[in-house]
Amino acid sequence: MNIRDSFVKCRRVVVKVGTSTLTYGNGQLNLERMERLVRELADLHNRDIEVILVSSGAVGTGANSMGLKRIPKTLPEKQALAAIGQGRLLHMYEKFFAEYGKTVAQVLLTREDLDERIRYLNATSTLLAILKMKVIPIINENDTVVVEEIKIGDNDTLSTMVAGIVNADLLIILSDVDGLYDSDPRVHKSACLMSEVFEVTPEMRVNAASRGNTFASGGMLTKLKAADICMAAGIPMVIANSAEKNVIRRIFASEELGTVFVPREEKMQARKKWLAFGSMQHGTIKVDAGAEQALVNRGKSLLSSGIAAVEGDFERGTVVGVETLDGQEIARGLTNYSADEIRLIAGKKSGEIEQMLGSKDYDEVIHRDNLWVKH
Repeated sequence: MNIRDSFVKCRRVVVKVGTSTLTYGNGQLNLERMERLVRELADLHNRDIEVILVSSGAVGTGANSMGLKRIPKTLPEKQALAAIGQGRLLHMYEKFFAEYGKTVAQVLLTREDLDERIRYLNATSTLLAILKMKVIPIINENDTVVVEEIKIGDNDTLSTMVAGIVNADLLIILSDVDGLYDSDPRVHKSACLMSEVFEVTPEMRVNAASRGNTFASGGMLTKLKAADICMAAGIPMVIANSAEKNVIRRIFASEELGTVFVPREEKMQARKKWLAFGSMQHGTIKVDAGAEQALVNRGKSLLSSGIAAVEGDFERGTVVGVETLDGQEIARGLTNYSADEIRLIAGKKSGEIEQMLGSKDYDEVIHRDNLWVKH
């Protein structure tokens, strides 16, 4: 069965809208498009489909309210604009949704809310309780208080995390582009829109390495990163143009609109879902080709013998990324040893750990049970 034919059966959907969708080029809110979006989401909700909206636009709306043509570079100024713009943005959403008899709830998240497993579970419980009340959550990053070190950074990534938290059936990212092209359509007139993607390749990332508009925080590259995680988690994701008439209804009607990223069939376990969606990476372990094969193809734990290098400073029990020597992330997991300890045992056999460290609590640097691997 075509993956698009399954969308009609989706009962829980996350829809992400970017700044370029909600505003004109001058930063003013595009009220006509905003109203159309709300009408479509309200209609989905009337069909007993649970709807979660991840909305950008607070900083851009705040900047426009203050008469600014560009987003300032300093964090305190951005946070001030977020405080100004978030209230105005939510007020407009409340007004539009109320016209269709819908109640909304504002949820502002930071990376810290998702990095700790207990807080991640609390966020999950809160969002599920809101959905049970037949209320539509409107989610944004809490830009007013977040600092650079713990920023999620963009709402493409945030929408992926939210989709994982609520175990969504579908993630729709609405943007100012028709979907993913095989090359930049602004440069190459022969560029073709890709209807389906089964794997995010390095070539796609290179082609997509561009920024969004003046008031936006991301571009196609952030969407591909989001798609990579969604596909691994078993959640289909669609990128489509918000300017298309009835875009959400048409996606649910299985119309070939935008680009659909086809997920893997298996669903993640809850703990590995947190590793993939919620946890913040505190460092990186570089592994050789043998360790890569053992992790990806043979389902093994990460041993010290396959480690080539360590980046960052982290303690035992923290989440680290696992990368190949050329920088491709292949896994993420909870480490049994600190960065300094791993530097001492890198390349050594498990039997040598006690000699190098004076004691050995674990044979594995990261146990398979605490490891999420990108297949």
